[in-house]
Amino acid sequence: MSTFDSAAFLKNLTSQPGVYRMYNAQDEVIYVGKAKNLKKRVSSYFRINVDNAKTRSLVSQIAKMDVTVVNSETEAFLLENNFIKKYKPRYNVVMRDDKSYPFIFLSDHEHPRLSFHRGPQKKKGEYFGPYPSAWGVRESLRSMQKIFPVRQCEDSYYRSRSRPCLQYQMQRCSAPCVEGYVSNEEYADQVALAKLFLKGKNQQVIGTLVEKMESASEQLNFEAAARYRDQINALRKVQERQWVAGTQDEMDVFGFAVKGNMACIQVMFIRDSQLLGSKAFFPKVPSTADEQEIFESFFLQFYLAGNKVIPKQIVLPRELTDDSAIATLLSEEAKYRVTFFKGAREEKRRYLQLAQANAETALESQYSAQKSVFARYIDLETALELENPIQRMECFDISHTSGQQTVASCVVFNREGPLKSDFRRYNIEGITPGDDYAAMAQALKRRYKSVKEVQKIPDLLLIDGGKGQLAQAEAFFEDWPHDKKPMLLGVAKGTTRKPGLETLILAGNHDVVSMDPHAPGLHLVQHIRDESHRFAITGHRNRRQKVKTTSSLESIPGIGAKRRQTLLKYMGGLQGLKKASKQEIAGVPGISQDLAETIYDHLHQ
Repeated sequence: MSTFDSAAFLKNLTSQPGVYRMYNAQDEVIYVGKAKNLKKRVSSYFRINVDNAKTRSLVSQIAKMDVTVVNSETEAFLLENNFIKKYKPRYNVVMRDDKSYPFIFLSDHEHPRLSFHRGPQKKKGEYFGPYPSAWGVRESLRSMQKIFPVRQCEDSYYRSRSRPCLQYQMQRCSAPCVEGYVSNEEYADQVALAKLFLKGKNQQVIGTLVEKMESASEQLNFEAAARYRDQINALRKVQERQWVAGTQDEMDVFGFAVKGNMACIQVMFIRDSQLLGSKAFFPKVPSTADEQEIFESFFLQFYLAGNKVIPKQIVLPRELTDDSAIATLLSEEAKYRVTFFKGAREEKRRYLQLAQANAETALESQYSAQKSVFARYIDLETALELENPIQRMECFDISHTSGQQTVASCVVFNREGPLKSDFRRYNIEGITPGDDYAAMAQALKRRYKSVKEVQKIPDLLLIDGGKGQLAQAEAFFEDWPHDKKPMLLGVAKGTTRKPGLETLILAGNHDVVSMDPHAPGLHLVQHIRDESHRFAITGHRNRRQKVKTTSSLESIPGIGAKRRQTLLKYMGGLQGLKKASKQEIAGVPGISQDLAETIYDHLHQ
């Protein structure tokens, strides 16, 4: 029970607006809240007759509290959001995905580039979006490449070209990097059409292209007319599968559904009168939260999570407790007026109904998946004869190519499935190439050397491999200093490596756990094992690619980034530099005769 002296705390508490934090006996923040009147709000938790059992459960765990007084309710909203993001308290609704959304970026160069962009919008140019997923941006860029011959290559690649690349041969770029292939005026025309397309003005683009085609035909320039005709056909094909269109210029629409201990918020993004797409969010919902708190907490975190674009219009499925204050806050953040709508008018109502239907469908699907995951945990616990439920499990795997660029992965599952924020990769160094046992030992040591919080120690630790890999884990945990020790389980592949034929090996006596190939518990083991395998392979491939693409100039003493850039620029790339003589290298600005000899010797050793 709580030992917190609420009467003494309330006695001197101010009535100004502010943010309060509740701590448990382990000095962890378990709840963050805001209030117009701190004394009135905090007092409500400690009334003699608190009807809500969930609130009583929260209050029983309070060991201490502190408050931060602010000047206004707007400041309280912002500070509360920052604290929730920092502490992720167990009794607060926490948005799981706070990544910024991707955009299509058109650079401000002589020959502008179309590209994928995520993060702060600091570069000069125009940004189109946001899109709900990276896939949406890349798919749009692929479509545009077939219609508008605007470059999408990196600036460094563009600057180093001496002849057109494959994209020109495929008629997906007009080769502005090389003189004589496209004039600046023609390229600017295509950029202008691409801008109109991204702004949803497809009919205007088609009209302009039709005029250009007719003009080219009249001038008997049939080759140019054919190009415009192909552009029009490609654009019409894209338009046939184009997103839902309306008359709203800039708007976000929210759908909201709750079932059991889960909630789904569906957000639809409308920009330039187009529905760019939608995304379903499943925030972490504590048992103490009601529906109003779930939606409001998510809503504020969604727009205050950094790099989120706040639209001018927002359609909501329910009233906010203090919508005028929240609208003022978002308007101040966006630097223009933000207006809330309830979906009363026809077009907004249609969008709201669509968002609501999507939220309910996504929630039903997620709820069914969660029940399936729960059933898998129950079956695995029964097979392993565990007394307590598995709250956290981890799995290790090793990936390498002939012992080179070895990477170990550690993936984490909780009762809801993969906990990707806790996934880790380790680049393994200082071992005999191909020694998986030593790699496993190093990965375990690096993973658990600083684990102090009991809740971060897994209940079940799976090792992808046979008795040899499992022995490394057993040796590591022999002198484990903590009271809680994970149960160790080896997962050896069957002789044919076919799913369902895995052998589960218990640590200690190395007994084999028998499970039916179709058992839900074995499916859970296969899921976490496959996830660890995928995560390790991805890390290994990235590391291998980095080794491939690292310039051999980087290991030459006295050659920094600027000199590397100068050498490659003057010599036309690495191959040109390798063909150059010592005298030619010494002719590069900033390269002395001695340094030229060092470079030449290094490249030809």
